[in-house]
Amino acid sequence: MKNIGFLSFGHWSPSPQSGTRSAGDALLQSIDLAVAAEELGADGAYFRVHHFARQLASPFPLLAAAGAKTKKIELGTAVIDMRYENPLYMAEDAGAADLIAGGRLQLGISRGSPEQVIDGYRYFGYAPAEGQTDADMARSQTEVLLEVLKGNGFAQPNPRPMFPNPPGMLRLEPHSEGLVDRIWWGAATDATAVWAAKLGMNLQSSTLKFDESGKPFHIQQAEQIRAYRAAWKEAGHTRTPRVSVSRSIFALVNDMDRAYFGTGRSEEDQFGYIEPEKRAVFGRGYTAEPEQLIKLLAADEAIAEADTLLLTVPNQLGVDYNAHVIESILKHVAPALGWR
Repeated sequence: MKNIGFLSFGHWSPSPQSGTRSAGDALLQSIDLAVAAEELGADGAYFRVHHFARQLASPFPLLAAAGAKTKKIELGTAVIDMRYENPLYMAEDAGAADLIAGGRLQLGISRGSPEQVIDGYRYFGYAPAEGQTDADMARSQTEVLLEVLKGNGFAQPNPRPMFPNPPGMLRLEPHSEGLVDRIWWGAATDATAVWAAKLGMNLQSSTLKFDESGKPFHIQQAEQIRAYRAAWKEAGHTRTPRVSVSRSIFALVNDMDRAYFGTGRSEEDQFGYIEPEKRAVFGRGYTAEPEQLIKLLAADEAIAEADTLLLTVPNQLGVDYNAHVIESILKHVAPALGWR
């Protein structure tokens, strides 16, 4: 059995061919797709965060709005770039959105991906300390976030406050109990997956990771997941961690599917460089008739290791078509693989 959700980058473009021609379209349709996915029986609605791009960027208003419109579906991110975040302000926003959603947030965070602008986090007022890299900064911001989400008091109260204070040191409000256990780290390497396990975060592994062995993507990703679980066990955490993987999966069940995605091109892993001297592997997509798709997905070791599968969706094709993409997997593929 697997949790199955969708992951949207929330692209928008003024092009006549786009179903999302403005930021407002992308946001409102994201909410509508979360509602539709819940009605279809999907388990999660997740959104990517990119700054300085025509994509979703400010997740908490979106998550709060989707939380108010839905009842059961998990609402999450994959991922928020912690280089851009004030962890205390983020904890307040996340706490509020989680309370509105009734405790359904699943927040994926990370060091982030290559950016639209050079050192974009500096425009937000953040810079690595002396001797730090931007990745170090993201991890230190994350450690602060995890600490304040525990809900312990840490701030000295004013002896003459505007409003009465509870006794002792003060914590951030609103506090949402249990949210600290629903933080996920998007790991691009085995080492950061192990680091996340030690801190008690769940693991998100996307369609890209740094190439650490030259093996096929799904095998490297499965090895990363196993290293993460071993580190989790060694750390002595008492709860069971969650692990998600993302995939582009399209079941060709009608003529529209075949027109959009039935190109007949071979789908293979791609190796390349996303940063100087850092070779990465991009995982293949899966596009086929349901019977063939079932066979292909059964051989994906990382999907087998994960408890959660996020389907990347082409959001610019509109809510109705994306709901169809999700429904096709839930109806024609998932039951045969034992996911449903």
